[in-house]
Parts: sequence; structure tokens; C-alpha cells
Amino acid sequence: MSAPAVPAQVHEKAPRHAAPTGANLSAAEAGGVPGTRGKAYGQDFGFLRWVRLHALDLITMAAMGAVGLGVYEADPAPTRSFPVFNLDGSIAYPEFAYPLRHNIIPIYAAALLAFFVPFVFFVLFQIRLRSIDALLGTTMGLLESLITGAVFQVFHKWLIGGLRPHFLAVCDPDVDALTQSGIGFQSVMYDRSICRGNEDTINDSLESWMSGHSTAAFAGFVYLFFYFNAQLKVMSDHRPAYWKMILTIAPLLGASLIAASLTIDEFHNWWDCLGGAVTGTLCAIIAYRKTFGALWDFRFNHIMLPRGTSLFFHRKAVDEVPFTSRFQYSAQETGVQMPVASEGGWRKEWGSAGAPSDATAMMV
Repeated sequence: MSAPAVPAQVHEKAPRHAAPTGANLSAAEAGGVPGTRGKAYGQDFGFLRWVRLHALDLITMAAMGAVGLGVYEADPAPTRSFPVFNLDGSIAYPEFAYPLRHNIIPIYAAALLAFFVPFVFFVLFQIRLRSIDALLGTTMGLLESLITGAVFQVFHKWLIGGLRPHFLAVCDPDVDALTQSGIGFQSVMYDRSICRGNEDTINDSLESWMSGHSTAAFAGFVYLFFYFNAQLKVMSDHRPAYWKMILTIAPLLGASLIAASLTIDEFHNWWDCLGGAVTGTLCAIIAYRKTFGALWDFRFNHIMLPRGTSLFFHRKAVDEVPFTSRFQYSAQETGVQMPVASEGGWRKEWGSAGAPSDATAMMV
């Protein structure tokens, strides 16, 4: 005789637009649970409220930008010594004797591309996401990555610097002075006092390390790479369409081409570009993870982290509910913060809990 059939367990699906009640009500009021689609964390978007929540960040970014601009305009701090000729009369370092050429991609163009290309995609994705909070928050993260990287690299240019590949052509050493002003062993080393070129151009040629183009490109496009991966779920629990993989890695191609072009126009040495790429990548990683729930964990990397209070917007947590998700996402919340991709059921409601794989465990 066969065993009696076991009735299938029924899972109730949470209503898409159900308003939070009971215990969830306090969490919603505290800013941790959304109530309507496209309105982050249960509240209608209000521009003044958003400004108050992010005013300190906006002021900090403006201050960082001013500091970066001031350092960028300053003359290089170090006085570097360099040889011109070997003892046999040959050029000591031919790698610094290239002619001065125009940038293939000017620095302002690299910076504009690093911002506007990602921003255009943020806007296009709003056709499906429909959240002004998401657009502004994602853009803030991008700006934080770009500004931080820019300030980091201009301090290196100012305090460390280095010789550009066209340094000797720009310096135009006074050959007659070489026999009189040499320093170091056998007087084969010199400083910029032997140069006859334009002072501003010489200053620029002494600031090769590190590449500002590379820093900006990687700070912007690596951030876009993480955004594409999160929104299109390229690396997740299903196999997506191939075009999504192509679109996701396209920003990395753009960043690497911008950086590599600097070795073609002889404005930077390869190590300058590598240093800028590493700096920009680290800034993008930190800025994205500061903004979203994870880098690689596909369950959370499209979910924007909440902000319920700030220096200019004080509010007490209701019933001791903190202004953070603690990575406990209900089906209702994930129903609001959906990614762009629909493959694999990603635009359906689902609930998940547990810290992302790249998060440090906390004792609370």
C-alpha cells in the first residue's frame, strides 16, 4: 500500500504595493522598508529632504574639488635631478627624449567621458527603474569616485611627480651650461636650472606620475562596470544573454584605451598609467560599495543602501529600528528595488537575508 501523499507547502506571495503594517510600520517610518514602487524606503521623494540628507556630502565634494584644483594649479614641489648625456656623449635616457605632441584625448575630454557616459546609462536605465532617489544616489557615488581619485592623483603629481617622455625636448637643456652646473658623481646630474624652455611646460613635464587620464577613466568606467553587472545580473545565479556580458565589460575597454593612448602620444610612461588605473579602480570599488549593498553578491549588489539621518537631517529611529537594513530584505523591499534585468525572474518579488559575501560580519 502506497504512503499517503504529502500536501505541497503553499508559499504566500507578498502583495507588490502593500503598505507596511504592525511591526513593519515602524521600520518603514524609520526609512528601512519601502512602501511603494519607485519611492525609495517608503517615502515620497522630496528634493529639500534629499538635499538635507546629502548636504554634508555635497559640501565635502565641493571642498575636495577646490583642494584638488588648488593643488593642480600649484608648481611641482620636488626638484628632480636628471642626466642629459652619458660620459661617451650619448643621450642618457632616450625614453625621455620624445618630441612634445598633442594629447590624443585631452584631460578635460577624459574627465567628461568618465562622468557623462555612465550618467547617460543611469538615465536610460530609469526607463525601467523609475526612481529619482536611485538616479541621484547612483550619480553621487560616481562623483565621489571621480573626485576622490582626482584629488589623490594631483597630490602625487605635486609632491612626487616624475619626468614625462618628452621632458628633454621641453626642457631644451643649455649645452654650454652642462660643463659648469653638473652635480653628483662626476658632475653628470643636473636640475631644471639648465632648461631654456617655457616654464609652465617644464612644470607640466615634471608631473608625469601619476596619470590623471587613467585615474579618471578607471574611477568612472569601473564604477559603470559594477553598475552594469548589478543591474543586468551578468554574474548571478543564471546564464544571461551574451550582449549583457559585452555591455558590462565595454567600460573596461574604454578605460584601458584612454590610459593606453597616453603611451602613444608620449605624455606618460606605462607605470604612470598603471598607477592611475589602480587608483581609479580602488576609488570606484569603495564608492560603489559605499552606495550599494554589495560588489559581487548578486542578491544585493543592485540594492541601494538606505540613509535615514545626517548632520542636517536628524530623526530618531522608531522602536529602536536602526537606519540600516542590516541586510534583511523583505519581498516587499526587493519588489521596489528591482534591477533592470528580468531574465532569471529578477523583476519578481523575492525575500533574502544574510550579509553579502563581501561584507564584514557584525555583532549587533
